[in-house]
Amino acid sequence: MPVLLLFSLLLFFVSPIYASDEEDEMARQQRMLNQEVMSQEFLAEQPEKVDAYIKKAMEKNLKPAEYTGNNWRRGYTCRDLLRYSWREYRDCKYYHHYHGRYYAYPY
Repeated sequence: MPVLLLFSLLLFFVSPIYASDEEDEMARQQRMLNQEVMSQEFLAEQPEKVDAYIKKAMEKNLKPAEYTGNNWRRGYTCRDLLRYSWREYRDCKYYHHYHGRYYAYPY
């Protein structure tokens, strides 16, 4: 019985130390993640600029090019490209406006 009591007391006093270490580690990881996210460029949709680009391209009767980048995936929409490049997003929006469909997935 004394062994069980000793073990219980030891667990009672030691477990908060490990919990504190885990909380410190989680806080450190969260700070690292926050720093990584904040260091990335923020790309806003800017619909006015996209609409102006589409209007100008339509006036010039420019046919949009097929996608040549490396970021297009099956099931993507133009908004998914925004995380990679605003230019790719803009061009995708024009392609979609012109053809009424998204890029073909390369097989």
